[in-house]
Amino acid sequence: MAKITKDMIIADVLQMDRGVAPIFMRHGLTCLGCPASSMESIADVSVVHGMDPELLLKDLNEYFESKEK
Repeated sequence: MAKITKDMIIADVLQMDRGVAPIFMRHGLTCLGCPASSMESIADVSVVHGMDPELLLKDLNEYFESKEK
């Protein structure tokens, strides 16, 4: 599985596996159904929501890595 990066679009990551929705929500991104999520990158939304994108990326990548085992 490809590594999730901060330039990836939120909707694209959700399409890869809907199981990541709770991870986004835990990081304060509760508007996953918002039309903006289909065009905003993880980096963009991190600025808007004042969050550390590296913490989100860590959790997302750990999730995908655990699915490969």
